[in-house]
Amino acid sequence: MVFRNADLPLLFHRADEIAVTRQREAVQATRLQLLLLVLGACLAAVPGGWRIGDTFQLAGALGASAYAGVLLVTYRASRRRAKSHWQLNRSAAEFIKSMAWRYAVHGAPFDERARDADALYLARLEEGLGELRKVGWQDPRESERSAGRELITPAMRMLRGKPFRVRKETYVRDRLIEQRNWYHRRQVVSRRATALWSATTATLTLVALLLGTLRTFSVGGSPYVAGLLSAAAAASVAWSEIRRHQPLIAAHSLVEEDLAAMHTAMETQVTEEGWAAAVYETERVVSPQHTDWLVQHRR
Repeated sequence: MVFRNADLPLLFHRADEIAVTRQREAVQATRLQLLLLVLGACLAAVPGGWRIGDTFQLAGALGASAYAGVLLVTYRASRRRAKSHWQLNRSAAEFIKSMAWRYAVHGAPFDERARDADALYLARLEEGLGELRKVGWQDPRESERSAGRELITPAMRMLRGKPFRVRKETYVRDRLIEQRNWYHRRQVVSRRATALWSATTATLTLVALLLGTLRTFSVGGSPYVAGLLSAAAAASVAWSEIRRHQPLIAAHSLVEEDLAAMHTAMETQVTEEGWAAAVYETERVVSPQHTDWLVQHRR
């Protein structure tokens, strides 16, 4: 038995698609803001300002346009609320995914003791999505009729009907190990990004320090260059902070360690009687809320 994302409800896929689109939009808006700010600083440092005629300076006009562009992008981002919609739809998608897995493999509270697992699953799912709607999540089912089909897919019912051994093997392989590998890959990406942006910031700061030292002894050129380097270094720091590379390394490392321990326990200790609770705990650990909590408390 193989259970993949394609076997999850359509509502999961719609929320996931919206989350990816809104994430891309939010990241691009922030990147554009920082680039325009650095561009404005570059144009302000142009010697002579590319004078045209007696008074008009082309560099000044382009710099003003860059700063106006920052204001425009900021205003558009505040109206679009891409970051908020990205986070809400990511939470919705991961919540649906977690609930579907718990239902399919008899995780708590959808184990054998549940009188009507289907009704309980649908009730808990709608309850959780209702909480997200209260804080601004826009349910795709309200505008897309197709998004409401099959909250319990045939693959979910098929896996739920399998013996404990099959459900356990499928969950460990296609959920636990898959998530553990995902967190490991994200650690590698975050470490590389941290090294890149730390080196960039250090290089720009060292060059600015050198220019500042030379200027102390009246040696060196225009003071605008040091200001430009400072603006570029500040943009580098801001980008690294926005992407949260450093805190995510620690958070993802802890989650991977927890999943490794759970993997060992599921393979050697967890019996059918303790299976529902073990699945519930695993889904709690891989939830975005748990990762955000680790980011806030493990800096």
